[in-house]
Amino acid sequence: MNAYVAILIALLALVIAFINIYNSLIAKRNQVKNIRASIDAALKNRYDLIPNLVSSVSRYAEHENELLTKVTELRSKAMNANESENLKINNELSSTLGGIKILSEAYPELKANENFIELQKSLNEIEAQLSAVRRAYNSAVMIYNNALEMFPSNIVASWFKFSPKEFFQAPQNEQNTPDVKDLFKRD
Repeated sequence: MNAYVAILIALLALVIAFINIYNSLIAKRNQVKNIRASIDAALKNRYDLIPNLVSSVSRYAEHENELLTKVTELRSKAMNANESENLKINNELSSTLGGIKILSEAYPELKANENFIELQKSLNEIEAQLSAVRRAYNSAVMIYNNALEMFPSNIVASWFKFSPKEFFQAPQNEQNTPDVKDLFKRD
């Protein structure tokens, strides 16, 4: 009788451990989704700001229409992209928005324009928020992906086909300081 009780207790402990591991994996996956939604909210703010920024800059930099057109096109693409494409397109959009910041250096009257200054402040705030939420996202992805690979949760994860998430990575061109001369190069 005692052997049966011991086996029953051992099985019950395994079931409880299995349930805890499964629930932990679900919580980690949902944390990644939650933070991804925060990125989407910050990107929506950025997308809403871009038309105003482009309009403000375009009055001063008519001949830099190519840059402004690219920002507008990337905004449209990013708004309609799936999750994996969205990260890549928004990396390119971040780089291109950096070009608008550099463009303002070339036009002193633009730098002095109150609307542009306010838009620039808003853009800087949104970019700071995006940076913070991307760090949180990468942290959540690391925790989730580690759980998928570590024993014993990797067993439960493989049974239920949990899949790893992709980290956000800044493109190489964002890791370098932009040069104003590069903005005005013509092919």
